[in-house]
Amino acid sequence: MKRILEPEAMDTAEEAEGYDSMDHTAANASFVERLFELGASGHMLDIGTGPAHMPIMICEQHPDVRILGIDLAHHMLKVAATNVEARCLGERIELRHGDAKELGLEANSFDTVYSNTILHHIPDPRPFLSEAARLVKSGGVLLIRDLFRPESKERIEELVELYAGDCNEYQRGLFGASLNAAFTPTELREIANESGLEAAELVVDTDRHMSLQLRAS
Repeated sequence: MKRILEPEAMDTAEEAEGYDSMDHTAANASFVERLFELGASGHMLDIGTGPAHMPIMICEQHPDVRILGIDLAHHMLKVAATNVEARCLGERIELRHGDAKELGLEANSFDTVYSNTILHHIPDPRPFLSEAARLVKSGGVLLIRDLFRPESKERIEELVELYAGDCNEYQRGLFGASLNAAFTPTELREIANESGLEAAELVVDTDRHMSLQLRAS
């Protein structure tokens, strides 16, 4: 099944609010658990922070970290700022507008670099993956997780029903489109090797998620 691209940024109020209202708790908790299993610590970079669900969860569980969250979508950052303020985490979570493909940040400046489900939004993710590799310190932690594209439309429909069956039609549509826009594990392995992440392990995490990861050393 061929990849069908999504818009690179979810930058309308409807998209931002719709995504924020979806329940990502279980998937996010799994991501955070893996992040700290890999040895995450210190100053973290969240590329594609969205409504800031992930940095909020991390900071509430781990009081010794601080996070810079970057997103391309202005409306998403507005929602993120509201969420961060509501949890009184403004001193530990900084939010900035930026493009994952060229962030303009100093090389080797983060102990931990992570990203959750933005790969499928990017037509060619090589510049993004190269940026992630450039920004993480030597011996630091990297975790990039995304959906992977199923082999058929029927399988997409099964996954949407299984994981978004209780959502509204708009949210179900978002999830289905994201699955269709995702890469396969084979495609991601090839792209990672071309982006300076040959050493990163590729793990198929669930029936819909895969990760590139580097452990602390």
